Amino acid sequence: MADELTAEQVADAMYKMVADAQGQKKLKPMDLQKSMIEYFGGDRCDKKLCKAAIKELIESGRCVYTYFGGSFIELPHEEGAAKG
Repeated sequence: MADELTAEQVADAMYKMVADAQGQKKLKPMDLQKSMIEYFGGDRCDKKLCKAAIKELIESGRCVYTYFGGSFIELPHEEGAAKG
């Protein structure tokens, strides 16, 4: 099947969504999952694939879990001393 999605493709789309929302809105894992299923279609993207994509984002260090009254997925924050 040529149009089968990989966790990496979904992770890339999730990363773009998190990056676009950075500083404006915090996204929960469920928000990402629902958006990806809507974006790619329920026949191509399911919960299992979304969980694998989130796992890939976290393990690669591209995104981190944060907790502030609930779990959110965000881009890693740069410490002040780490800049330039």
